[in-house]
Amino acid sequence: MGRKNLPLLKDITIESIAAEGKALAHVDGLVLFVPYCIPGDRVDIQVTRKKHSFMEGRVERLVSPSPLRQSARCGHYGICGGCKWQILPYSEQLRWKQNQVEDNLQRIGKVSLPPISPILGSEQEYAYRNKLEFTFADHRWLTPEQLRAGVPFEPGLGFHIPNCFDKVLDIRTCYLMPELNNRIRNAVREYAIEHGMTFYNEHTHQGQLRTLMLRTNQKGEAMVVLVFGEELTEQGKGLLDYVHQQFAEVVSLQYCINLKMNDTIGDQEVLVWYGQDHIVETMENLRFKIGPKSFYQTNTLQAQRLYEVARDMAALTGKELVYDLYTGTGTIAQFVAAKARQVIGIEYVEDAIADARVNAEVNGIDNTLFFAGDMKDILTEAFVAEHGRPDVIITDPPRAGMHEDVIRVILQAAPERIVYVSCNPATQARDLNLMDEHYRVTRIQPVDMFPQTHHVENVVLLEKR
Repeated sequence: MGRKNLPLLKDITIESIAAEGKALAHVDGLVLFVPYCIPGDRVDIQVTRKKHSFMEGRVERLVSPSPLRQSARCGHYGICGGCKWQILPYSEQLRWKQNQVEDNLQRIGKVSLPPISPILGSEQEYAYRNKLEFTFADHRWLTPEQLRAGVPFEPGLGFHIPNCFDKVLDIRTCYLMPELNNRIRNAVREYAIEHGMTFYNEHTHQGQLRTLMLRTNQKGEAMVVLVFGEELTEQGKGLLDYVHQQFAEVVSLQYCINLKMNDTIGDQEVLVWYGQDHIVETMENLRFKIGPKSFYQTNTLQAQRLYEVARDMAALTGKELVYDLYTGTGTIAQFVAAKARQVIGIEYVEDAIADARVNAEVNGIDNTLFFAGDMKDILTEAFVAEHGRPDVIITDPPRAGMHEDVIRVILQAAPERIVYVSCNPATQARDLNLMDEHYRVTRIQPVDMFPQTHHVENVVLLEKR
């Protein structure tokens, strides 16, 4: 069926929530997925894609709202692509996240499960993130309504429209970080426009200003990283000086010249303009140095609860050798080190491992070792033979889960316990299935790190059969 012939479905009642936070209904024997609505909504839906067993669509009209529906706090809701669950009360968000974990583990994992503990909700429903990245665009993206109203194209600084690398929505207010992020971002935009600085164009790959990264800690201090798409000019130096002069909270002001075709700066040199090359976050009695390339959980308060869960499941007595896989800046490794004989952390990003080593020294921890490299290349049978068979493995992989070679070595190492921390219960469930012959799941604890979104962390304890 051609796209022009796809139907408009009238007065459809939304039944539940499915994967990726999309709402779900059934129409003519097909499953229908649609974003930006919630169970109980009655809506008219324009079908945008139709296959043999399912359809996708968008809401054309809200016929009548669900009794659960609440107003979105953010004026960018429905356009920027983030925070899709703002219209769902937080208690309901937690209920559906709990269901998501249970469904993934049962449907994909197909392993025997204990009762799943109630999800740990976030104390902060907004302003919980400690990091955001924004993109400069020489022409901000305009909605069809704005185009019809004749709103002019102007430079913008904000988030990419979903699935569009070259369309950036100008963001004036984002509630995901403390208000400082809005003040800095809006001041940078206004200064740059007033001083005739050029914003980046993704097609021509030209423009002075490319991206802006903001990090904050619980003390209210900030790191600002400005990424330039051209060599640093006097205008660029002026902007950096302006940020330093206007914002006393910025204790780390850095910049990067990125002349590549993509926005990633993992392989680029980041230079200090003012202050430190890092900010420091505190968790329990530990201090963590966080650089511009460091991985650090973006919800600091919930991260501590997550790590407490992982440490509790590890059940350490002080005698164990622990492997901490995908260690990042070594936060979990150092969180459990006081209760372990030794902790070995492995991480792909070399800068993160450098931070982990510094963090261990700052915290007076002398029973950790850290290694940088691709997990499947570092964690081998030879590595285990050289450094010792782990009693406990804690693993916190990226969304794609663990490589089969990594799982194979874990099974050969045969630790007594595996604590599996995951930001994607679907790939976690797949990996649990691969380990089921040798390990049984004995505890499950979901943790909500990302209110207003469908994302959820889940911690699983596996014990050797």
